[in-house]
Amino acid sequence: QVQLVESGGGLVQAGGSLRLSCAASRRTISSYVMAWFRQAPGKEREFVATVDRSGTNTNYAESVKGRFTISRDNAKNTVYLQMNSLKPEDTAVYFCAADSLARDPFSRYDYDYWGQGTQVTVSS
Repeated sequence: QVQLVESGGGLVQAGGSLRLSCAASRRTISSYVMAWFRQAPGKEREFVATVDRSGTNTNYAESVKGRFTISRDNAKNTVYLQMNSLKPEDTAVYFCAADSLARDPFSRYDYDYWGQGTQVTVSS
């Protein structure tokens, strides 16, 4: 029953940075594994990053390692995705997701709740 709303997307030049936010309501996020996924036009939704319930463990897709950082502030009920050194290939709609069971946090099929998405466009 958690509601997720993403913000912070927009148009940025290659090499630039953006920070996405995912604000949760109705329930606290402390009981959920949280993640970011992205989906480019005509492509499958793909895993980007995940963070465990306490914020102590993170995992990233190989394509974003060293450039993106996922974090969470359970007191603010918010998850973030700091994106640096952005590339045109990062252009996609970015989705925040919550996973209550946490059996396979790298799979989009494991997630119970999704935000509406926020568009990130990286120009050359």
